[in-house]
Amino acid sequence: MAASANDERKEVPAWVDTAFNGSLVIPGATIQEFGLVQESSAEAVLADGNTVELETYVCFLEWFGSTYETQIVVNYSEFPLLGTMLLAEHRLEIDYDKRTVTLR
Repeated sequence: MAASANDERKEVPAWVDTAFNGSLVIPGATIQEFGLVQESSAEAVLADGNTVELETYVCFLEWFGSTYETQIVVNYSEFPLLGTMLLAEHRLEIDYDKRTVTLR
């Protein structure tokens, strides 16, 4: 669950991206919907080796019963991405046979 500073909350289903070491990447449309404030920008190296400048925003995130302020990155695709920073201290299980994904 992500929330803006004015406490608007929205559940944001995300794809797990184990190649992304940040917390969240959220589509620009969702960022605009929440009215999030751009915090800064960050340089990142993509999987193809290209270096890009990414816009970052402040967001409040409810994660496993706790709410905290975090920095998210904007993307201009359809899918939010959950990075490895949020997987730390949790267990990710993928059962291909049963077609299930569990995060504890």
